[in-house]
Amino acid sequence: MKNGRFALGFDYGTNSVRALVVDIATGEEVGTSVYNYQAGVDGVIVDPVDPNVARQDPRDYLDGLEAAGRGAIREAQANRKDFSPDQIIGIGVDTTGSTPMPVDAHGIPLGLDPRFVDNPNAMAWLWKDHTSYEEAGAITARAAEIRPQFLAKVGGAYSSEWFWSKIWHCLKVDPEVSDAAYTWVELADIIPGLLTGTVAPDKLKRGVCAAGHKAMFNSNWSGYPDKEFLVSLEPRLGRIRESLPNTAYTAGERAGLLTEEWAERLGLKAGIAVSVGAFDAHMGAVGAGVKEGTLVKIIGTSTCDVAVASLKTGLPDVPGICGIVEGSVLPDHYGLEAGQSAVGDIFNWFVNHCVPASYQEEAKQQGMDIHQLLTKKAQKQQPGESGLLALDWNNGNRTILVDVRLSGLMLGQTLQTRPEEMYRALIEGTAYGSRVIIERLEEYGVHIEEVINCGGIAEKNEMLMQIYADVTNRTMKISRSAQTPALGAAMFAAVAAGPENGGHAAVEAAQAAMGGLKERQFEPIPTNVKTYNKLFGMYKELHDIFGTDGYEANLYHIMKDLLDLRDAVREGKETGT
Repeated sequence: MKNGRFALGFDYGTNSVRALVVDIATGEEVGTSVYNYQAGVDGVIVDPVDPNVARQDPRDYLDGLEAAGRGAIREAQANRKDFSPDQIIGIGVDTTGSTPMPVDAHGIPLGLDPRFVDNPNAMAWLWKDHTSYEEAGAITARAAEIRPQFLAKVGGAYSSEWFWSKIWHCLKVDPEVSDAAYTWVELADIIPGLLTGTVAPDKLKRGVCAAGHKAMFNSNWSGYPDKEFLVSLEPRLGRIRESLPNTAYTAGERAGLLTEEWAERLGLKAGIAVSVGAFDAHMGAVGAGVKEGTLVKIIGTSTCDVAVASLKTGLPDVPGICGIVEGSVLPDHYGLEAGQSAVGDIFNWFVNHCVPASYQEEAKQQGMDIHQLLTKKAQKQQPGESGLLALDWNNGNRTILVDVRLSGLMLGQTLQTRPEEMYRALIEGTAYGSRVIIERLEEYGVHIEEVINCGGIAEKNEMLMQIYADVTNRTMKISRSAQTPALGAAMFAAVAAGPENGGHAAVEAAQAAMGGLKERQFEPIPTNVKTYNKLFGMYKELHDIFGTDGYEANLYHIMKDLLDLRDAVREGKETGT
């Protein structure tokens, strides 16, 4: 065997799966490959009648596992002549979530069963499937009545993006699928189970990340919600509870060892360690260097914000966030998750549906895509110059309002408003939403000393990063890796392998060896901060009026305030503090 040790990380995203081969001593990323899901629209099975539907075909997960894994290994062999697949000592997996799927008594997804091959209800229910918003509301109401402790650990409200609401909705709309399902399994758990041959429900190791943040698992009440509570919602949920264990595991622990079958399919040696899985945001945070005092923003189609706090601290419950879970990010720490249901999706919606053909032609002539052209034009604007203000709720609000039935809004349009002004206003709206999250965390004692960003948008759009720095009045740093979730998965793979196999003894050691930041960072510009403080005040007023019940206020002044601010910026006058 050649010298050196490597880890293989898989990152299951919304539209594709990426595999990454990493040198565990240096963090060098020696091979990567992406497999785009084939089913549906960009890998998502949708319903033209119901915009809340978002499902995925589990065949894409299996095809992607083999294709992306082999592709990354081939690239590693081409890039590093001293690399051999036998040097890979562990596999880690991160996925979207909550993305549960119904499985049979052997743990095989029903979406692979010929009976249900064309039935979306038997597929994986992707994180952004919001069909179960009524069930989520009912879970919240019932828990508030008889199990308030359940809600306290998930921010005070249960979401339609999460595990139990999706299962309950399936019970209502498709009894045939529900009756055929022995249990339901998160994507983050089933992939390690398949790789290790432990997918059977009595053998499967479920990760505490998915269980705690999305399924109300907590050691304080012996695991998942009790059967009595679930039966009070829907009697048939009791059977699902009986199929679930009372134990969940942290990433970095071994889910098992790679089987002969999957070793052959991937071109690896059998018996290497496979880590327990977790969500992409949480492993991405680890890949970006999360620690106490750091907020990591994983910016993509949506945004997930992840922070940690030591178990030794007396951390209070934080209303409106997506959970406080022991060990969901780093061992011996609480993992805190928040986020925005749409960020990149908002920008893509605008580009795909709201930009005139003349801009398409101009972008083509300049050798740019539309995002690049709009950014180039929007960079010429000063904060407040457009007179526009947007709410970032085009896909509902994940944090802190936890309300899927909120929608987007833009104020201040005139007959002179240009597409680039609207594009910038949408970016600013997502920045205001990010500031709301930061202020909520700090309000409850989670101090944020630095913000590290990762994902393609953070890498490519300097204007967005500067706006985020100015709106939040914090320095924006960027992870060195362009694929931090996959890197985080590889870090956990190295920990699962253990020092006895050349791996790392702890997650922090893996972070120190394999992670890092880019040199470029974005500092707040004081004059912009002043303007954005005024705009954020208006945003927060809209946020509270449209997003909360019983807020008494008159909105008459906001349009006038936007115009006054716009005119002051254009005339070069002082805009505020």
